[in-house]
Amino acid sequence: MIKKIIVTGGEGRFAKELKKIKSKYKFLFKNKKELNILSFQSIEKNLRKLKPDAVIHLGGLSRPMSIHEKNINLSIDLNIIGTANLVKACSKNNIKIIFLSTSYLYPGKKGDYKEEDPLLPWNNYGWSKLGAESAVQMYKNSLIIRACMTERPFLHKYAFNNVKCNFIFHDEFIKIFLKVLRFKGILNIGGKSQTIYSFAKKYNKNVKKKKSKGELPLNINMSLKKVNKLVKK
Repeated sequence: MIKKIIVTGGEGRFAKELKKIKSKYKFLFKNKKELNILSFQSIEKNLRKLKPDAVIHLGGLSRPMSIHEKNINLSIDLNIIGTANLVKACSKNNIKIIFLSTSYLYPGKKGDYKEEDPLLPWNNYGWSKLGAESAVQMYKNSLIIRACMTERPFLHKYAFNNVKCNFIFHDEFIKIFLKVLRFKGILNIGGKSQTIYSFAKKYNKNVKKKKSKGELPLNINMSLKKVNKLVKK
């Protein structure tokens, strides 16, 4: 049974929202100085000292997206090698790893992507996450969450009206996330399938329409049938 969980990336956007939630789990939030994912010794030290039942891996490199194109070494180090180090340490100590991935792994053409559908990332951020997933999938005591979420409130001035996805706010995502931590495998988690503009307009009346001209693929919405079925159990 999972009770005590180390959370990497403990000062990130999602971790800050997770800290606000009352839960049956005891979360141990670790920043990059306290737990350096590029140092196997640092990871092992934390696992030996804290003896967690699981590790939620939120650490790594995300924004700005352009950093993954401009500095591929940093992207590889933090997202692929860092994750692989965690997997090796968790495997060695028989500790479950829960990895937060992204819907950006899907090709973005047909939509309604199921967890077992073929993957084809459309930018380096997606490739770095796929590289990380490859390591996680080698370890059977794991859960991969492919997420499509954003911060509340929606503050962007423009939103794409020709891009469909499953945006959900962090706080709403967490309610689902906490219900599935006991499972293994791969799960898509997100909100209603709609254009980004339709989503944004509900929360920001001043947001303006904009068409994606290659910034995002046009249909990256995911099928949520699997997670919805599990949450009902």
